[in-house]
Amino acid sequence: MTKNTPSTSRIHLHILTFLLLSLPFHGSTQRSDPDQEQSILLSLKQHWSNPSSLSHWTPSSDHCSWPEIACTDGSVTRIAIINGSITETIPPSICDLKNLSYIDLQWNFIPGFFPTVLYNCPKLEYLDLSQNYLVGTIPDDINRLSPRLQYLNLAANNFTGDIPASVGSLPSLVSLQLVANLFNGSFPPEIGNLSNLEELVLSYNAFAPQAIPSSFTKLKKLRNLWMTEANLIGEIPDDIGNMSALESLDLSVNDLRGNIPDGLFLLKNLTFLYLYKNRLSGPIPQRVEALKLQVLDLSNNSLNGKIPDDFGNLTSLTGLALFFNQLSGEVPVSIGRLPQLVDIGLYSNNLSGELPPDLGRYSMLKRFQVSTNQFVGGLPKYLCANKVLLGVIAFENKLTGELPDSLGDCNSLQIVRVHDNQLSGKIPDGLWTSINLTTLMLSNNLFAGELPGNVGSQLSLLELMNNQFSGPIPAGISSWEGLKVFRASNNSLSGVIPQELTALPLLSTVLLDGNQLYGPLPSTIISWKSLTALNLSRNQLSGEIPASLGLLPDLLYLDLSGNQFSGQIPTEFDHLQPTSLNLSSNRLSGRVPSKFENGAFDRSFLNNPGLCSNIRSLGISPCRAERRKSDKLSSKFIAAVSSIAAIAFLVAFLYTIHVCRSYRKRKHISESTWKLTSFQRLNFTETNILSGLIANNLIGSGGSGEVYRVPVNHSGEYVAVKRIWENMRLDHKSEKEFLAEVEILGRIRHSNIVKLLCCISSESSKLLVYEYMENRSLDRWLHGKKRPYSITSSVHHVVLDWPKRLQIAIGAAHGLCYMHHHCSSPIIHRDVKSSNILLDSEFNAKIADFGLARMLIKNGEPNTMSVVAGSFGYMAPEYAQTRRVNEKIDVYSFGVILLELITGRKAHSGDESSSLAEWVWRHVKEGKPIVDALDEDINEPHYLDEINTVLKLGLICTSTFPSSRPAMKDVLQILLRCSQRLQTGEKTKRNEYDVTPLLQNSKPDRTLENDDSVFTSI
Repeated sequence: MTKNTPSTSRIHLHILTFLLLSLPFHGSTQRSDPDQEQSILLSLKQHWSNPSSLSHWTPSSDHCSWPEIACTDGSVTRIAIINGSITETIPPSICDLKNLSYIDLQWNFIPGFFPTVLYNCPKLEYLDLSQNYLVGTIPDDINRLSPRLQYLNLAANNFTGDIPASVGSLPSLVSLQLVANLFNGSFPPEIGNLSNLEELVLSYNAFAPQAIPSSFTKLKKLRNLWMTEANLIGEIPDDIGNMSALESLDLSVNDLRGNIPDGLFLLKNLTFLYLYKNRLSGPIPQRVEALKLQVLDLSNNSLNGKIPDDFGNLTSLTGLALFFNQLSGEVPVSIGRLPQLVDIGLYSNNLSGELPPDLGRYSMLKRFQVSTNQFVGGLPKYLCANKVLLGVIAFENKLTGELPDSLGDCNSLQIVRVHDNQLSGKIPDGLWTSINLTTLMLSNNLFAGELPGNVGSQLSLLELMNNQFSGPIPAGISSWEGLKVFRASNNSLSGVIPQELTALPLLSTVLLDGNQLYGPLPSTIISWKSLTALNLSRNQLSGEIPASLGLLPDLLYLDLSGNQFSGQIPTEFDHLQPTSLNLSSNRLSGRVPSKFENGAFDRSFLNNPGLCSNIRSLGISPCRAERRKSDKLSSKFIAAVSSIAAIAFLVAFLYTIHVCRSYRKRKHISESTWKLTSFQRLNFTETNILSGLIANNLIGSGGSGEVYRVPVNHSGEYVAVKRIWENMRLDHKSEKEFLAEVEILGRIRHSNIVKLLCCISSESSKLLVYEYMENRSLDRWLHGKKRPYSITSSVHHVVLDWPKRLQIAIGAAHGLCYMHHHCSSPIIHRDVKSSNILLDSEFNAKIADFGLARMLIKNGEPNTMSVVAGSFGYMAPEYAQTRRVNEKIDVYSFGVILLELITGRKAHSGDESSSLAEWVWRHVKEGKPIVDALDEDINEPHYLDEINTVLKLGLICTSTFPSSRPAMKDVLQILLRCSQRLQTGEKTKRNEYDVTPLLQNSKPDRTLENDDSVFTSI
């Protein structure tokens, strides 16, 4: 080979230097023309129709100073326009910014398909298009995005189909977030090829049933894996323990089965583990080395065996949720010594032995839930040692001994439920007067002592039944002003009933039966305007029955039996509309008021020798005047009347069935013609219902029938009865369809759907019996001429402020989400509107009136309805035009309700030319201030961020195109995030409503749940 000469070497050096200088250094910023980049940005603004959020983008200002823009060495490298009201697609010119590496356009209204124009951004490392209107499938060639791409977030759009396998060919990807879309296909095993992946979020998608690919366990750097509600099946991979970097794992609300792999609890970095609501079985692994665990939720499975002793080594654990399993044996004593434990939920298992004695001693314990087990011994004495305990839920065990002294010095307490045990002794004085206590349930124990003169001002529910309390009812009971329910049956209370008891304005239920009370009742009742149930039976009360009892407007259940009352029944009782009345076994005299002389009260007056009635079925003596009158009747006349009646009956029976039916209808169809189909355990009969269908109980009527508020039982409870119009008779086929649908709806079990208790039908009428909702409909609260008040009178003059409205929206969203996503066959309501959102006494919302509901059409069947049904203003445009039926018509209607909650306006203006959705769209499009559209009751500055978000959500839900509307599960997640901000009081951040922090920071706190709604309200 020829040796290089010096001149040749210099030439080579010059060439090499030129090449090095001409090649851009990896990671460096290419030089660009600032004026050209500003021109590109201004063209972007123009393409996006000059949104008001970019009004400061002007040629006279330095584009690198704009808040949405970041520059490096004078060149644009970052664009972040969050919640900027962008309503157009992303143009190709965005990639003319050659150094652009960061694009964040979350929370806008960007429509169309995935923007493949971004393939031309060569340096793109970060892409966030979450919370937009993108539709269609993710393109199969998505791997054409920059190989530098590290962060990809497409959450909360409307992508469908499969996640393409090519996503596994993005070599630098660190975070992949595809949560809350409409994927209905599969997710690819090729994701397991992303060796740098640290975060994978696929939750809240309706994938086709699919097991967790074994390839996922190759993701050695993966820290967070979230696949909540992703339709997972099969078992958790055995080698999941190889994912050594895993910190947070959420596989909850799926259909996973089999055992929990041993390796899962050997992950050294595991911090959060959520496996609740699956079908996991077998024992919990006994070897636990995941010592960094902070939250462990294995609830709602079928796990058995013992709680591992190693759980006592989890010194970082704050929440332990094992409820609704089949665990047995004793709870390890060491769990009581965990220094960070805040919530422990062990209820509804088969656990036994004594509870760990140190629970609450070494940690800031807030929630203690161990009900429905077989625990023995006493409650741990240190439960409230650190003065932050909110609730003690320990009912239905075999606990003995006295309540811990620490509960007597625990002002944080809100709920104590220890009923159905064998506890004894006196109640600590401080517990009675605890300032935050709302619920104290001590029934079915062996407690003794006297009732206190004072209780905490928040106490509303007090249950003492079947104990050994004694002494008088104190005169100081007048200070129990917050009390709504007072149940103290079957104790040894004595003395007279003090006048002060009648001064409690919120009382709805008073049960003092089975005690040793004596003397007359107070002649004047001061404040019992809300009382619905009063039971004073089996005492030694005497004197006359006070006339003032007959003037109580809502009294439905009255039992004064087994006493020594005398005198006549007050004439004021004619004002009562009781479901149940029992005055038997007293010393009453005179005639029974004519109002009660019917079969509904045939056992109400027994064993009162001085009472009389002309109705033989009451079982008491006939009144003398009636007896003399009857003696004057001639036997011939009676015989003639009897003969005529017999002939008439025979003729009707033999010759005309139609006449017979008409006759029976005029005489009110007898009970034997009614058929009751029950969907719940009932505490009433069809007799209770039929007797309550009177004008005084009518509370509403609509296109298909009338609705009655009917009292039904001894506790003063109501039901709502919808009577279908008698002229709406169905043919045989329609009748079968009606009954089939009613049966399906009757089996729905969800706390935000009004319970259908039973169906009572005859040949000419149908009665649907629902649970009664005290605060009626949302429509009455938003649009009534006068502000309504709670039927229970517990919340007079309530204003629907923003927290209450958000609570109502979340409740309704829960109900619709259940119907759409969690029923075995999804259900479309078809008539969602504010008058079909009912509210209970605490303003919890429930979906009602399924008269138009339909099960989703099966594959292969037409997806249209022959008749358009619904309400103007709430009806999705495609439904009115094409009669096409899917879940998105309910989403549209729900969006209108969100707009109603915000504006206070009706869904329609009275004619069919304008709707609320159109009005709000115009208001926003014209750039008018949001505050101008708000209902005056919620126009508070500190709520505006959340209100603005919900307003936007309402607009998204009322989009013209169904594909642009989110699914109800996505709507629910956004509302829950808003609620969390209200509760925590956190300030709004730029990425406030990104779905990722929603999943990271707002995990469903399963440790708060209990099988009783009273405690979950904490």
